Amino acid sequence: MALFPAFADAAKLGETPASESEGSKRELSWLANPSFCNEDALRLHQHTLEVTDLVLEKSTLQRTTFKSEPSGETDASESFQKSAKKRKKKKKQRHHKKEKRTRRDQSSSGSDSDPEDVKGDGNNGSKGAELNLEDKVSSVGSQSIWLDEVQGLTSEVFRTDKKPDPANWQYKSLYRGNIARYRRRSNFCLGIDVKKQWISWESSVAEKKQSHKRLERYFTKGGLKLLSLDGVPVCGKRQSSSPGSCTWIPVSQLDKDDVPTTSCVNPLGVYDPLTTLWLQGKGPPERDALKRPEPQENCESGNSGLMTKVEEYNRKIRENPRDVKTWMDFVSFQDELMRGPSCYSVSEGEREMRKKSLKLVLEKKLAILERAIETIFLQQCHFLRQAGHSEKAVSLFQALIDFTFFKPDNVKDLPTRGQVEFFEPFWDSGEPRIGEKGAKGWKAWMHQQEKGGWVVINPPDEDEEDIEEEQEIKDKSLPKWQNWLHIERSREAKHWLPWRPDKTKKQTLEDCEDPERQVLFDDLGPSLIQISSPDLQFQLLCSFLQFLGVPCGCSLLPTFLYTAMDENNIFDNGQHNQAGPLTSFDLPLSGISSIGHMDSMIQGRKQVGHSKEGEELIQNFFHMMLPLFSGKENSDLSLFWLQYEISKVIQCLKTENKKKLKSQGKKSKKLAKNLLKAPENRNNLSLWQLYAYLEWLLGNTEDARKVFDMSLSMVGTAGIQNPQFCKLGLLYAELEVELLGTQEGALESRAVHILTKLAERGPYAPYSGQALSVNILKARKTYEHLLQDYLNESCCTSNQEQISSSSPLVGLVGCYTLFQYLTLGIDSAVLIYKQVYEKLKGHGRLGSQDFTTALEAVTLMHASLLRYHMKMNVYPLNPLREVLLGALKLYPSNQPLWRAYIQVQSKTHNASKARRFVDGVTRTTKSLEPWLFAIRAEQMRKMLVESVQRVATGDVYATIPETGLTNRIRALFERAIETENGAHCPLLWRLYLYFMVSLGNKEKSKGLFFRALQNCPWTKVLYMDAIEYFPDELQEMVDLMTEKELRVRVPIEELELLLED
Repeated sequence: MALFPAFADAAKLGETPASESEGSKRELSWLANPSFCNEDALRLHQHTLEVTDLVLEKSTLQRTTFKSEPSGETDASESFQKSAKKRKKKKKQRHHKKEKRTRRDQSSSGSDSDPEDVKGDGNNGSKGAELNLEDKVSSVGSQSIWLDEVQGLTSEVFRTDKKPDPANWQYKSLYRGNIARYRRRSNFCLGIDVKKQWISWESSVAEKKQSHKRLERYFTKGGLKLLSLDGVPVCGKRQSSSPGSCTWIPVSQLDKDDVPTTSCVNPLGVYDPLTTLWLQGKGPPERDALKRPEPQENCESGNSGLMTKVEEYNRKIRENPRDVKTWMDFVSFQDELMRGPSCYSVSEGEREMRKKSLKLVLEKKLAILERAIETIFLQQCHFLRQAGHSEKAVSLFQALIDFTFFKPDNVKDLPTRGQVEFFEPFWDSGEPRIGEKGAKGWKAWMHQQEKGGWVVINPPDEDEEDIEEEQEIKDKSLPKWQNWLHIERSREAKHWLPWRPDKTKKQTLEDCEDPERQVLFDDLGPSLIQISSPDLQFQLLCSFLQFLGVPCGCSLLPTFLYTAMDENNIFDNGQHNQAGPLTSFDLPLSGISSIGHMDSMIQGRKQVGHSKEGEELIQNFFHMMLPLFSGKENSDLSLFWLQYEISKVIQCLKTENKKKLKSQGKKSKKLAKNLLKAPENRNNLSLWQLYAYLEWLLGNTEDARKVFDMSLSMVGTAGIQNPQFCKLGLLYAELEVELLGTQEGALESRAVHILTKLAERGPYAPYSGQALSVNILKARKTYEHLLQDYLNESCCTSNQEQISSSSPLVGLVGCYTLFQYLTLGIDSAVLIYKQVYEKLKGHGRLGSQDFTTALEAVTLMHASLLRYHMKMNVYPLNPLREVLLGALKLYPSNQPLWRAYIQVQSKTHNASKARRFVDGVTRTTKSLEPWLFAIRAEQMRKMLVESVQRVATGDVYATIPETGLTNRIRALFERAIETENGAHCPLLWRLYLYFMVSLGNKEKSKGLFFRALQNCPWTKVLYMDAIEYFPDELQEMVDLMTEKELRVRVPIEELELLLED
């Protein structure tokens, strides 16, 4: 069947007879349909052709017509085959087009048809119709032909393209350029009743305008908003049939609750509830309730994923605010949060407000990055310390502190590189630096340089006498390796300050005996950074003080905490023998040696504090930095200074050096009095507390009591609600309890009097006798009400700052439990601890970092009270063990809790429970403390077994078989060094090497040493331990350190010269 069946046999204008147009008609043979009868179609059009106007017939006779010969079924197939051949020769025939068209124009219009193609009588009528069609077609010019007029064309009107178009499959439609277009002049249809009928056009004028609008891609704001939304389910609550039971998609029915109710104004139930109310003449009830939940619901459903991530990051940051990796991930998440829709605002000006908040986000990112850079800086300084380059590490701190706190005003707006260029002349000028005598800072130096330089030069002190240097070699008869270790450690302790020429002595750079002690600006210039945050600036000071060995409560990040651990003081933490369980003084960052100390694993630390130059540096540093701060920062620096002096007193008590203790005590008391004389520190209860504690440590009990009583009298009527007052009274009461020694007569003790007075609102009165029973009852009620009020308030409040370790929670619980212990017994005190735990755990606030810190302190007080009670009375061990086990599961990195736990376990004979517990903890945490203290517990057990087996002569009894503790300890070491944190922990490798050497296997110990170097090649103290364990390898170890570019202060050649002298 042809595409236009009525004109299948019509001839084309300009056609020549069959001899000339045979190829043309064959090209359109595909239009012929054998099942279609041409005669019937032509007969239908006969009437139309007969009524043609005479004028039109005359015009057609004057025009050139073309005669077409009838086409049959056989001719159509032959024409198709020949046309295929002609298409192959298309290029060759292109130049014949013009010539062929000319011949067609000149051809005759009256040629007869082939008589062989005429068949039957019916063909005669067909022939006549074709002749009439020729006349009709001739009315149209040769250059424009209308399909309505051309009724007999059979060739070259349409053609087929058999080449497939893949675009149709890809885009699922035809190209719009290939589809005919038309315009509708109006939006109405003629012949319809406008009042009753209408036509809904598929595309109106407004929709046409919108259709030309460019579609938004996925990366646009609208696309991102759609991508951030959660998918909305379209199925109902109930399915009519199970999946797969039918071949069509079932349409779920609406719920009965969603179907509108019918009424007189809504008979069909098609109106929504608001429209129904309007038709009834009523307003919408609870308008706010109907409108407000909708945007909130949309916000929550559309941004639930983002809000979940925000909550997750906040939880991680609260738990570990110093984790740089978490902060960096949070920085990246800020970009994702800004790209998506807001989680908290749906107002119209949301985008504008978020554009303004973008600046705040960038500032937050910069603060986070500053913290990360400062962390990298601290890692660099500890790396230099462990490698032996102490001078470079101290110079880095000096330069950065001067670059941060004493920056001139005229260079603050410059970029970092420009500021460093201005800082270099000051560093190379030879002026005193931070911590050195006469230091004034970069700002003062530049200000003076603008005026022409320093006018007055401080003359040298004539009273200062040159102190003769201590002889480095005390005994030449000692082995060579012992003298080398002694000289190396003594120089490490004295020469950790960078050497600089003394202008008063007219020294130059050539006078330095060891060029490695000089630090050039090129060594530290690239490490200078800008720190704009005040908190980070103060954190930098604390880090430097901690680097010098000053206890200041600064903690390192877990990422490099274990890398910096290299000192064997983690198990005793410098505690003296007289320290009680209630008032133990725990130094922060135990296990990390301070600058200038590389002590032996066998002998431990013997030196108290630093050398004279080091102590002067610390004093000058405090004197220079204290005036820069006020308020809490100034108070904290004063506390750090006095804590450092107390730590040196505790070291003297541990070494039992009475002469050193006496001199150190005088210096510490002098410093405490000078600090308290300052106007800003006269009412500082924390400083008074440390001064009283110092007097107590020195044995001056009565003087300490006077200081305590005077300090408590200064508070007035604030009472126990003052956190500092609470802590001060608690320490006073704990010291009195430890001095009491027994629970008999506790009601008459000073401790009960102190705790009773703390609960009263009136002024504090010193101890004058036993506290009255009525006052004790009132104090108990006061403690109970205060604790309940605080717990209820803390569990309901959203202010996390109120629940930190400095809040009244720790002090209040400590005072109340100690009061109950002294008046009612241990059971009442334990009941209070359980009440606090249950209250806080029940409200799910343990995820907060502040709660974690406070609960750690409360748990430690709980364990300390049980230990004290077990020391003074007969009491089962299980309650203390259960408390420690529960606490260590929550806080596996708490060193004081682990020390208490291994002390408890050392008294038991069954270690299976402890081993199972430690194994479970190590599987759930990445902390290294469980491994270290598990090894320590097994070593203590091994020492206990060996002490039983050995006699005074050193012989070992063979009656007790080997328990396999050696293999167990070795297995613990191997498992610990396979962990992520343990593989690069110098302390763990030092402990392992010391243990292997104690077994007497020298070859395995050497192999272990080289394994340690593969993981910690920068740790100089490992090489010094190897020299102590393998004396014959002295030259090899020194050469190895030189090859690794570690700091070697005593070359072998210099040692030989010193021994010869």
